[in-house]
Amino acid sequence: MSEQLVRAVSALCELIENKRMEESALLSEDKQIMLDLVATDDWLPEAMAKPHPQYYQQHLLYGDPKDRFSLVSFVWGPGQKTPIHDHTVWGVIAMLRGAEKEQAFEIENGDIRKVGEETTLNRGEACCVSPTIGDIHRVRNCFEDQVSISIHLYGGNIGRISRNVYDPETGNRKAFISGYSNEFVPNLWASKVNT
Repeated sequence: MSEQLVRAVSALCELIENKRMEESALLSEDKQIMLDLVATDDWLPEAMAKPHPQYYQQHLLYGDPKDRFSLVSFVWGPGQKTPIHDHTVWGVIAMLRGAEKEQAFEIENGDIRKVGEETTLNRGEACCVSPTIGDIHRVRNCFEDQVSISIHLYGGNIGRISRNVYDPETGNRKAFISGYSNEFVPNLWASKVNT
């Protein structure tokens, strides 16, 4: 397993264990860790980078044993997109390969509406989500002919958290739990074991 990924997970563990801070400060420090992680593209295991022909893939890279955070690779096949959804926890999304488009939404008086214009997250860039700064969006691969990969950090085990998808016409929401696409989680610490 890559030293770069091990360093990022170690830094995230230290940040969460040793510092009590406001969400904005936490997101700022987490964002820098994520930017450092995606600064080079030579560390993601091939198994965590494979697209599916029909569905985007959400591979768990690391799940904190106390469910304080999770680190996930999001693999977008050509033209793939999410429904409108929320997270219910803070998150940092950093672009490793390709690019993705994001459209933010909000619910007001029971109606769903777009917030601002669609934005682009390019390779090496990062953005944040949370219920306090904006948590409802739809995301899609920028490309119809290539794979894009983003690395997501969430303030909880996102594969086990109940969250919502939203009907784009009515704003009605439906609860879901995403789970993960991979059957097995890589052992980040395998290279650290002396035999």
